[in-house]
Amino acid sequence: MKPRMKKFMALYMAPVAEFERLMSMPPEQQGADMEKWTQWMKKNERSFIDAGAPLGKTKRITTKGVSDVKNEIGGYSIVQAESAADAAKLFEQSPHFTMASNAWIEVIECMPMPTM
Repeated sequence: MKPRMKKFMALYMAPVAEFERLMSMPPEQQGADMEKWTQWMKKNERSFIDAGAPLGKTKRITTKGVSDVKNEIGGYSIVQAESAADAAKLFEQSPHFTMASNAWIEVIECMPMPTM
């Protein structure tokens, strides 16, 4: 019997200044980088549940109110894999590492909701 696939969220991370640099690049360079992403995602398309997208500005909400904050999260994807190790392996050749210096990717298991 084949093991049940689990869901994982991947967060594409880099220093804030690095994302600002990437967003200010000329459109032709951004297009070349997106082509790398397209090829990599197509190669791994069976694993991607949601290809994801870049993320915008962040609002932090606490009991004291709402504030604007910056973080090092630049985008996300959701994948399926049998284990966290298998999910992590999908990202070892991600174009994220060639686009952003000092980049990293965090892979987090999406746990099922407990029954009420």
